[in-house]
Amino acid sequence: MEASAEQILVTKPLPPHSKIKAVFYFYVLQSIRDRNLYFGYSEDLRKRVKDHNGGRVPATKNRRPMECVYYEAYKSKKDARERERQIKRRAKAHIGLKRRLNHSLIY
Repeated sequence: MEASAEQILVTKPLPPHSKIKAVFYFYVLQSIRDRNLYFGYSEDLRKRVKDHNGGRVPATKNRRPMECVYYEAYKSKKDARERERQIKRRAKAHIGLKRRLNHSLIY
């Protein structure tokens, strides 16, 4: 059962009066196939999820389909990248995030 990127991720565009010029995302994908998590960051979250599910990302190519189970939005690319590094490098941060997503993950 493959879901399209639109079914997996629904986000609302920024309102036209918003002063935020760019938004950067830290995101968590879960493989429907092996249930493992993938962490990343991107400026265009919808495109990135499509890239993952389209097999254009080597790290997840053989783990498709991927489902976006969580994301955080940042004004700064540096902050989004740092959050990704924090989760990947620190076991406590990784465990804390998994606890937060307890009811969103497939076990």
